[in-house]
Amino acid sequence: MDLSVFGDLHRDTLADRMGIEFLEAGPERVVGRMPVEGNTQPYGLLHGGASAVLAETLGSVGAAIHAGPERIAVGIEINATHHRSATSGHVTGVATRVHGGRTLATYAIEITDDQGRLVCTSRLTCMLRDR
Repeated sequence: MDLSVFGDLHRDTLADRMGIEFLEAGPERVVGRMPVEGNTQPYGLLHGGASAVLAETLGSVGAAIHAGPERIAVGIEINATHHRSATSGHVTGVATRVHGGRTLATYAIEITDDQGRLVCTSRLTCMLRDR
């Protein structure tokens, strides 16, 4: 799949401002990364909300691909558990489809640091609607 379409689609959005880049995208699995720098809280640690934005972005892209071109995916529930902090480099998220139905799609997202250590786990459910 041509990943440049996701860069174009996300231009001037929150994902763009946070520096999220897509590495792999399909209905079963979406991979992306985000810099820690610029996405921290006052103590220099990756902001938990930034991890949630990465998770929702990756899961939503997977759900949109699953839904197809005539439908849209709208996030309706997200949770995130923060396991460890990240202070530099990038974090990488892998969204894996757990359920892909006609009206709902759910993704489990694992976010790791540059050393492969688990930073955050998240789950996102999207409602699939006609465009």
